[in-house]
Amino acid sequence: MGDGAADDAKGRLKEAGGALTGDDDLKREGKVDQGVGTVKDKVGDAGDKVKDVLGKD
Repeated sequence: MGDGAADDAKGRLKEAGGALTGDDDLKREGKVDQGVGTVKDKVGDAGDKVKDVLGKD
């Protein structure tokens, strides 16, 4: 599991915990963590594509 997937999973847990406890701040933190995970995945994918184009491993 990469960094992005770990942040996404952590965010989902926080969001669920916030929903269960009624803690809106925790729910928001979870959504932010999920967004961070998505960005990390997209940046990693873009970096992989650049390496492929340049022929580097």
